[in-house]
Amino acid sequence: MITKEEFLAGQVLLIDKPLTWTSFQAVNKLRWEIRHAFNIKKIKVGHAGTLDPLATGLLVICTGKMTKQINIFQGQEKEYTGTFALGGTTPSFDLETEINETFPTEHITDELIHASTKQFIGKIDQFPPVFSAIKKDGKRLYEFARAGEAVEIKSRQVEITEFEITKINNLELHFRVVCSKGTYIRSLANDFGKALNSGAHLSSLRRTRIGDFKVDDALTPEEFIGSLTSKRLI
Repeated sequence: MITKEEFLAGQVLLIDKPLTWTSFQAVNKLRWEIRHAFNIKKIKVGHAGTLDPLATGLLVICTGKMTKQINIFQGQEKEYTGTFALGGTTPSFDLETEINETFPTEHITDELIHASTKQFIGKIDQFPPVFSAIKKDGKRLYEFARAGEAVEIKSRQVEITEFEITKINNLELHFRVVCSKGTYIRSLANDFGKALNSGAHLSSLRRTRIGDFKVDDALTPEEFIGSLTSKRLI
């Protein structure tokens, strides 16, 4: 059981973020629960790498003095699993928005799918989704997108060290990716669709690892809150 003093001194918490939660909501929830359990007026809590609301999986959350290590954790290698849906694209590159264009898929073979992964291994230039939190001229890109305003997006160099299709289920591709900080799996889905001379979007995403931290060792928010129950002041 983690004590009040240990939380204040600094802890690294591994949380399995639920679907639809924002990373900000997860941090706020844990901060409130820790403060309430130990009657703490103020404590620093932050996360080491955002997950989109439609993604699940590992959030590394730091408390107290360990928040100074957040930048180090953010820069570590990440692993994801999930699914791409073939045949259609969306403006957000995932399920946040509706399909806006459809493409032929009859020509796509298992061999083409597996062979096409190779062009994404190594250092690649990637355009972030317009529906993202990256700032341009003081505004988030998604603010431009939701207002229907066109905006120029510059490519970024990222590195993908592993990319494999683990299962092909008709037009649903299951994948595993190991990549550097700043890699957008939504952009990978969109680019992979183009590589197949078709279209694709991200239909599910789960972060399974950040550096040496694994989601298998993480607690759900409910499990974490339960671990605080015996410490709660009545």
